[in-house]
Order: sequence, then C-alpha cells, then structure tokens
Amino acid sequence: MRRALVFLGAGALAVPLLAGCSEEDQAGSPLAPQDIAPVARDLVADGGTLKWAVDAVPETLNTFQADADAGTSRIAQAVLPSMFRLDAFGRPVANPAYLESAKVIETEPRQVVLYKLNQQAVWSDGREIGAADFVAQWRALSGKNSAYWTARNAGYDRIAKIERGASDLEVRVTFSRPYADWKSLFSPLYPKDVMGTPDAFNDGARRKLKVTAGPFKVEKIDTAKKDVVLTRNPRWWGKPAKLNQIVLHAVARDKRAAALADGSVDLAEIDAADAQRIDLANRAKGTGTPLQGAGGKTSVKKLRDWALAHGFDSDQVRVGKTKLRKAITRYLEQQQELREVEVRKSLEPTYTQLALNGSTGPLADERVRRAVARALDRTELARLVLTPLGLPAVPVGSHLALSGQAAYADNSGAIGGQDAKEAQALLADAGWVRGGPLKEQKKGEKAAGPERRTEDVSEGGDDGEYIVGEEDDGKGHEDRHGDGKGHGGADGDGEGHEDRHGDGKGEHEESAGEGESAGDGDGHGSEHADRHLAQEGKHGGAPGAYAPKGTAAPAAAPAGPLAKDGKPLALRFVLPSGPGSETLNSVAERISAMLEQVGIRATITKVSDESYFKDHIAAGDYDLALYSWPSSAFPATDARPVYAKPVPAADGSVNVEQNYTRVGTDQVDQLFDQAATTLDEDEARDLIRKADARIWAAAGSIPLYQRPQLVGARKNLVNAGAFGFQTPIYEDMGFLKKGAKVSPSPDQG
Repeated sequence: MRRALVFLGAGALAVPLLAGCSEEDQAGSPLAPQDIAPVARDLVADGGTLKWAVDAVPETLNTFQADADAGTSRIAQAVLPSMFRLDAFGRPVANPAYLESAKVIETEPRQVVLYKLNQQAVWSDGREIGAADFVAQWRALSGKNSAYWTARNAGYDRIAKIERGASDLEVRVTFSRPYADWKSLFSPLYPKDVMGTPDAFNDGARRKLKVTAGPFKVEKIDTAKKDVVLTRNPRWWGKPAKLNQIVLHAVARDKRAAALADGSVDLAEIDAADAQRIDLANRAKGTGTPLQGAGGKTSVKKLRDWALAHGFDSDQVRVGKTKLRKAITRYLEQQQELREVEVRKSLEPTYTQLALNGSTGPLADERVRRAVARALDRTELARLVLTPLGLPAVPVGSHLALSGQAAYADNSGAIGGQDAKEAQALLADAGWVRGGPLKEQKKGEKAAGPERRTEDVSEGGDDGEYIVGEEDDGKGHEDRHGDGKGHGGADGDGEGHEDRHGDGKGEHEESAGEGESAGDGDGHGSEHADRHLAQEGKHGGAPGAYAPKGTAAPAAAPAGPLAKDGKPLALRFVLPSGPGSETLNSVAERISAMLEQVGIRATITKVSDESYFKDHIAAGDYDLALYSWPSSAFPATDARPVYAKPVPAADGSVNVEQNYTRVGTDQVDQLFDQAATTLDEDEARDLIRKADARIWAAAGSIPLYQRPQLVGARKNLVNAGAFGFQTPIYEDMGFLKKGAKVSPSPDQG
C-alpha cells in the first residue's frame, strides 16, 4: 500500500562492505549485512516454538488495507505467496517457491508479462495457485470498484487483462500502459476467496485466513493473550519448516528486556539502551553490586546513583529504599538471565530525515530551505547516532534508495555540503539580515520569536518548548516536556518504535520508528501503512551525550538573530515527547545549534506521540521535524506520492498525498512518471537518480542517516535476527541442535 512513515532511531554494528558491486556502480554495497546467526538446515533442530515480539496484535491480516501494520506483513510473508522478494542488496528476485520464471514477453502493442508458476504450488485447501487468484486480486485492487476498501492500487490500475496461458501453470498479464515496477505486484498474493468479493476483502481477512500457501498457516489469533499463532502448513511443498510454531506476541518496547530475560519471547527488536544492557550482562564477570554494603546498609543515595547509571529513570529511583533495593535485585536477576541472549545488529532499509515544511512561513522560500541544508554537517549528525553504536557514520545521499540498491547514488552535491558562508549568503539574498528592527509586541499578542517557557507544563497541557543555545541560569538549557517534567537526567525509553505504524493518513510506528515495517523485506516499502514511532536509543546526562569522543563543541552563536519585515527568523522544531525519543531529541539539539551559527533560531517543541503525526506532520503544523521513510525496491511507484507536487482540490483544499513537506515540482513529477513507464531498467534507474537530484535541490527534506536495527535473540536461535534488506526465510528459522555450533561470519568476528 502506501509507503510507510517511520519516526526513528538508533543501533547497529560496524562491518566491512559486502562484495558484489563494481566500483563503477554508484549503487555500491549495503553498509551492513544481515545478522541472523546463519547455519545450514541440517544443524537446525526439528520442532520448537519461536516466540517473536511484535508491537501489537494486527488489526487486520489483509496487507492491502489502511490499518495493516508491520505484524500484518510479517504474517503475510510466512503464510502467503510472494512472486518476488528482496535479496541482501534490497533488490527484487523471483521467489522459486512460487515461480519458475516471470518476464516481459511483449512490449508492442502492449506490455505483457508471463508468469510460469511452480507446478507444486497449491493453496492449503488443495487448489492450485493460478490465474483465477491473479484476476481476483487485480479486480479488487484496480480502483474501479469503490466497494473494496483498499489502501493502494498503484500498478494494478495499469492492468488491462489477465488470462490463462498455454497451461494452468501460466498466467498472462497485459498492461494498458507500460509499468516498470511490475515486479512489485502480486506480492503477497491472496486467494480468490479473500479477493473475490468486497465483503470478503473488507472483513473476511481481518481476523482469520482460512486459505494460505506458505510454510506456515494462521492457526489462531488470541487477543486475550495478545498472540498470533502460526503453525506448520501440512500442504507446504517446499523444504519443511523447522519450527512447529511461530507465536507473534505483543510486548511493549519498554518491557522487552524483561520478556527476553524471563523467556516469554525469544526474538525482539529492542532499543539502544536494552542492547547496551544485554551486552553488559554478557560482559559482566564480577558480582559486585550496591546491595553488598556492610550489613546491607548501602545508603539510598548510592543506590540511586547506581540505578541511574544502569538505566533506571528518574521516576524509578524516586521511591523508598526498600522498594529501590527490590527493583535493583530484580534488575540483577534479569541481568543473569540475559546472559542467554545476544544482540544482533544490522541497518534497516530506512533513513531518518530533517523535514522542512515549505507551505508557509520562512521555509516557503527555497533560499531559506537551502540555507538550512547548507548549515548542516550531516556527517557529524550521522556520527552522533551511529558511531556510539559501532556503525559506519555515512550520511545518506539519496531520498529514493539506500546504499546497495540499484537506484542508489549520492546526489547530495545538488545542494552542496556544509558551508556557513553560503548559507548566510542565501539568507541575505532572501532578505534576512542581522540586527534588523523587530516590531514591538502588542499586549496579548504572542511573540514573533521563540517563546521561552519558565513554568512547568501540567499533564495534558500545552506542548513544552525550549530554545537551544539560550540559558537562564548558566547551568544548561531548559527542556520542558508536555508531561511537566524537566529533561536531562536518565530517561526511560520504550521504543516508540516502534514503532507506531501508520498508513500515511495519520494512523498510529518502526514509527521510524524502527520501520519497519518498512524494512520487513516484503518488497515494496510500504505496503501496509506502518508508521513506527521508533526507539532512538536512550542516553542519560547532558544533551549531545551521544557525540563521539573528539567531537568539537559548537562555537558560540553569533549575536542576534536574523530579521525581516520586523520579525526574527525563528522556526518551530516539533518532536515527539514519549519514550524512545531521546536520540531524536539529541539530533534536534545538534541541528538547532548548527542553525544558530547562521542566524536561524529554532524552538524545539515537544508534543505527545499520539498527536505528533496526525496533528503536526500530516496537518502541516511544524517548520522542522524529524521522521523517516523506508527505502523501496520500487521507488518510481512507492516514492512518488512522498515527493509529488501538492495539487489544489475543487473544494479549495490541497491534496499533498504523502508529501508532508509540501515541497514539489512539476519536473520531479515528470521524472517519476517517465521512470514508471520505461521498461529499460538502466534508463529507469537514471531517471530515478535525476529525480532525486532535483528533490535535493528543492530542499524539502534532508536525508541524514540510515536507521540501525537492533534485535535481542536467544543465543541458540539461528537463521533469525536483524534481517537488513533481505526477506526472512521462515522455514529455515529454528533452534540449534544440541552440540552444534554457529561459526562466526568474517564480518561478525
């Protein structure tokens, strides 16, 4: 469906580049491979149950509905056919379980694709997978019948007809217009029982899938236990699944370390703080604890200091000594249990960006947007997040692909690197000058510049704001949250990623956070609307605590902001305030300090997670914001609505599709359209790269860094973990046979 929005995060391992692309290939290689403890199938034990943490029990099992999420896609990958899946480079490859071949066999007068199906491929009711299923899915998703409540029909609306080929195992798909991204279609493929009628599509597949065709089938959904139970499909024709069951169990982000410790889950995406905690458990050699004072008389101050240093938040330590000792005791017990768990790390196919709202205010001027871009040191921002986690701090150079994908090329040169003088020249050209007169504020009128909050904000009250670079007491900035609590100490996290998912319509994610989801490897980035509010990695202490050693502190800000027409150049930087937002906050503070150097004042405003997307990003109520997009193997289709020029509607409103920066050009739209209709893969790739260069030049969004993927996994769980680009192979997942060993791969040491 629609490309998934993700508010994201941090975490992954530095590894050598994968081989596979020539030096001439601008696509390069993925910056990090998947980390799944790979072993041959003969080393995997038969049987067992994999308990896999998800954010929530999916609202629907139909990935083509608006409220589908990362869990929906994960289930579809395990139980339904996909004609194509992603390889380690994030590129689509034919899935041999379902296809013998699929190729364009005619281009004139119309494009025709011939699918030759695996002769063993059958639905769980014994019926062959065939043309009738392709036809039913096309008719449901073509957009011609509004009775089907679909979230996406891109590509299906270009199909003219579908016919049986020379045999029952052949399907001929004829397009009314050329469609370059035809490999994105029929992945997943639902049976005609689901797609055949609007009622079956809209309601029949929300809570059950009676007919499936994968290594697993949906056994049951237990909302009381928050479980989705998948069991082996007895009619599966491929290599049999090693596991008896996969149980997708809903666990909140801030409960996942405890769930891994007590064995209620075996596999879980986690935040940076939990990853550090698991690593600490595996490194711990001694047994020294704050509970070992003489006669158990350790002072409450020492207990609190130790707890804060080990990730407890300020609320957890504001309890009595007895309760605090119990909490520390439980923490230490969990640390012992976490020695059976390890962290697997890779990079998600998702990047974090700085979004600039170009619909109103100073940022409506392209020169101001470009000045913001030229003020940023993107390498420093990447280091801020990635270096402490062991990742290569390589800024993302494309809006439309990531390193390793065919369409990737670093087009950031279209706008240029950090250059404060150039940024100031652009601002001056736009009429913003230092020391200009400011209009006197009238009584009862809100100040034109950033407002300085000095009062606590009660729960449910106004958003909290603070100005980076200004200090009232010489002891640091003031950071007021919407929850009435000051910031700067050790905070609890969770993962927003994570992920709160959405469909590009304000739904609440992965979401960065982070998704996934985007990043689930299902082939087209989007596909359900999966908006992650992802964990950004927790840190305690002063802002910028994630900065690697040797990073220079920002220089003193120039005196006085820029002004124009009596108003200062002030921007509102909106961020989520919930658990897991610490890394976003740290990145925002550093960005604000960089902007301050060129005379742009940024006010950081914290809003609730629930309102962040719906009431601010989608509604256009922000100047600057941080959120992320997954990359796609099919950018001409999936990325077009993200960068399409907003179009006025008949009722006076403006249709922005998923372009929440409101910045677009006719030329970019034309390049997307051309890329979507050419069947020459090299030409399509070049058109996408040209579109990306023009998106950079318009400066509506600035890609920063690729999102890391951290996964806590039971040490004896193999062929599962941080999957990176690649689609998971569900039938190979399982637990290592007794006595067998996992050989460390060269890149994991």
